[in-house]
Amino acid sequence: MKRTLTFVAVAVLGFATASHLLAQNTMLGTWKLNVAKSKYNPGPAPKSMTRTVESEGDKVKYAFEGVAADGSPVSYSFTVVYDGKDYPITGPAPSGADTVSGKQTSPGSLESTFKKSGQPVLISKVKVSADGKVTTITQTSAPGTSPVNNTVIYEKQ
Repeated sequence: MKRTLTFVAVAVLGFATASHLLAQNTMLGTWKLNVAKSKYNPGPAPKSMTRTVESEGDKVKYAFEGVAADGSPVSYSFTVVYDGKDYPITGPAPSGADTVSGKQTSPGSLESTFKKSGQPVLISKVKVSADGKVTTITQTSAPGTSPVNNTVIYEKQ
């Protein structure tokens, strides 16, 4: 009986802690690209982009919807755990990536590696501002790939 109560207490505490951490995840929400403040090298920048980040249990779902510089629609998504493992991307992602892995580097910060056919093509470092209103994403190309050096600014909606 004592073991059962201990297990239940630990399970409840673990669930409460996980729920509390997800509730405080400043990356969650709907974010709009600020094209004027963003820098794309090489360009051109997309005309618009909305980034939606949602909690799905122990996973985080990212959905991107927008309009490319040429006017064509952009839509891709992925669901990850910040555990460094590869997760599939649905839709045409940046640099032709088909998987992404991520790890949380600190509260409000993470680093992701986008891969195509198992090879890194893009490194993305994400940082949410202290007030939780701005996300800055620094994207650089992986060694041996076409050069990319973007600073992408999203504002919380």
